[in-house]
Amino acid sequence: MKPFTDEDVEIYIQSKVERRHYLVSKAVEEVQKIIQQLTAEISYKAVRFQAISNSGIHNENIKDQPALLAKWSAMLRRKRPFHPSIQVLAPSQFLITVPLRGLTGYRECQVRHWRYYTVHGAKLLSSVRDPEELHQWLEVEQFSKSLQQWHEEDVNIEGDLVPAKVLIVFRELVEKSIVSCNLSSKVTVLESFSSVVRVAVETSESQVEVELVPAVEIPTCWPEKARWPRCLKRWPSQEKVQCIKSLGFDLLARSNYHWQLCFSRAEHILMEGLDEDGGCRRKCFRVMRQMKEDVWCAGNKPVITAYHLQTVLFWTCEKYPRTKDWRCFPEAFLRLVQKLHKCVSQHFLKHYFLKNTNLLKYANTSDLDLVASKLAVFLENPVFCLD
Repeated sequence: MKPFTDEDVEIYIQSKVERRHYLVSKAVEEVQKIIQQLTAEISYKAVRFQAISNSGIHNENIKDQPALLAKWSAMLRRKRPFHPSIQVLAPSQFLITVPLRGLTGYRECQVRHWRYYTVHGAKLLSSVRDPEELHQWLEVEQFSKSLQQWHEEDVNIEGDLVPAKVLIVFRELVEKSIVSCNLSSKVTVLESFSSVVRVAVETSESQVEVELVPAVEIPTCWPEKARWPRCLKRWPSQEKVQCIKSLGFDLLARSNYHWQLCFSRAEHILMEGLDEDGGCRRKCFRVMRQMKEDVWCAGNKPVITAYHLQTVLFWTCEKYPRTKDWRCFPEAFLRLVQKLHKCVSQHFLKHYFLKNTNLLKYANTSDLDLVASKLAVFLENPVFCLD
């Protein structure tokens, strides 16, 4: 391998990384403003949905829990600007969660019965398949308090809250609210082969595709299936682990029958505390993300997203927990790229909190192989693209 110089890195950061940060931050601000207006209108029309401004610490479901609010406020104080509902997967691809109202006091329960129904409620001869590790069933009785609207047939079948039905209701509200908010020139609902709701949002610089995802925010417990941290791991610290697990998780409506577990608050806190020891982890991540977008996996719908890179970073931080492992940028960066290359080549990247979940399971293998080949070229001759 040929080492690259500190000067190469600084030129790349100033010419590419900082420019990307400016453009993405501007796009996030514009999209957030538009989607806030849209979801506020949806919330006005339907009590089960909240505006995105109510995500996280502002969620109406926890307004009567002052101890929890105080704890969250303390943890997020002095942190970088963070909107808990927005994930930037790529510069033109966002995922925005829309918090649901009226489901509080969540508790886990054992699956008690097989499901024999379609998402429209018709009977099936054989049962619906069990969820994978990243997903679960959700019964309205798992909440100690629930609005009556969550018991109605438009979202509920035999006591189950069915994501596909929630998404049908939500899509209709999105379409109506675009019109009533006079947003037709800025927001367009995209066609989809599945039940997910995607919209195209026009910003001053470009068009951004946004997946709008109804989410049950569960700030009061950590899921049993997320057996984390693993034994005898030095990263993150035990204090950080307890902080992270106290933030809970979310359940997202992104499929027909099963709700997807999401750990965005936990991941945010992990990213925030990366370099408390003066290391270069975040710098490595930012440069790797830029190289991914410029060279290794460009495009509006990349097979490898910023979320995949973040997961690679977490696994590498866990494997190399010592401060000295992150003092030399060239060594640390190449180690990170080598880990990414291994995962992409093997078509296998474990979810950080759910180790039996492969985040690349449904990715296009040809696209992955192309990315792997580009990573191999870079590792043979690690130079930064300044064009």
